[in-house]
Amino acid sequence: MSQVKTAWQTALINAVTQPDELLRLLDLGPSWLDGARHAATLFPLKVPHGFIRRMQKGNIHDPLLRQVLPIGAELLEIPGFTTDPLQETDNAIPGLLHKYQGRVLLTLTGTCAIHCRFCFRRHFPYSKNNPGTEGWKAALNYIANDPTITEVILSGGDPLSLSDAILDRFIQSLSAISHVKRLRFHSRLPIVLPERITPDLIQLLTKSRLSIVFVVHCNHPQEIDASVKSAMQNLSATNITLLNQSVLLKGINDHADILTELSESLFDMGVLPYYLHVLDKVQGTAHFDTPLDTAHLLHAQIAARLPGYLVPRLVREDPGAPAKTLLR
Repeated sequence: MSQVKTAWQTALINAVTQPDELLRLLDLGPSWLDGARHAATLFPLKVPHGFIRRMQKGNIHDPLLRQVLPIGAELLEIPGFTTDPLQETDNAIPGLLHKYQGRVLLTLTGTCAIHCRFCFRRHFPYSKNNPGTEGWKAALNYIANDPTITEVILSGGDPLSLSDAILDRFIQSLSAISHVKRLRFHSRLPIVLPERITPDLIQLLTKSRLSIVFVVHCNHPQEIDASVKSAMQNLSATNITLLNQSVLLKGINDHADILTELSESLFDMGVLPYYLHVLDKVQGTAHFDTPLDTAHLLHAQIAARLPGYLVPRLVREDPGAPAKTLLR
C-alpha cells in the first residue's frame, strides 16, 4: 500500500520541470525556449508552483525567474569557471565532507525543491555520494571516532526534501554521539516550499538534545511572502537558531536597496543575515558573476544603512582554506 503524500511532498512532486510550461505560466513568449531547453539538458529545470506565483508575469527579468530559468549563456565555457570550484568531489568517505575543523557536512540527498542556476553543486556527483545504509554507517562511525567534531551540517541537495522518518533516524544517530553538540541544516525549502515546515517537523527538531541551527537561503526580498513569513515565524518561536545566507548575483540582487530590504525583511521574521557569498566560479554560471570591487562597494553601502547585526559577512569559499575567506 502506498503512503499518502503530505502537502509539501505533493508540491515537490508537482514542481515545474519543463521550460515551455514555466514560460507559459508566466505569459512569456517562445523566444527563450530553445536556449532554455538546451541548458536544461545539462542541469534540469525544477521550480515549485508556489515560488512561480511570486514572480511577475510577462517580465523575463523578474529576479526570481532569473534564478531558475535555464538560458543559453550556461552553455558557454568561460576561463576560470570549472565543474568543481570548491574541490568537493575528492572526499574519502562518500556522503561526508570534512573541510573545516570541528564540523563535517553530510550530503544526505541530491534532491532539491528548486534548481538554482547558480548552484555550486550543479555538477556534483550525487550518485557517488549516496552510499546506502552501510555507507552512512561508515560516515557516522567517522564522526563517532573523531571527538573534535562538535557540529554536523546536513546538506545536499536539500536535507528537508527527505521524509521526517529518514531525518529522525539521522538525528537520533547523531544525538547518540556524545561529542556532537550542534546540528545545522542548510536548506532552501523554508523559502521556496514553506509547506515543509510542519508541526510534525518542528516537534521532531525540538525533541533532540542537539542545538538546532537552520541556515536558510534567500537572495531577494520578493522571495518572502506570507507563507514564508508564517513558516519562519513558526520556527523562530522555538529554540532553533535561524540564519540566512545569500549569493550576490548580477542582475538579481546587486543593488544596495535590494540587499538592505532583504536584511530588514529577514529580521522581521526572526532570521539573522549571516553570509553574503560572492559567486562560486562553477561552470555555467559566469553570467551571474559580480566583480569583487562592486561587491565591496555594495557591502560598504549596506553597512552604512543597517545596524551591524543586520549586515551579512561578505565571504568567499576557497578550496583548502581553514574557513570561509572574509572579504569585508
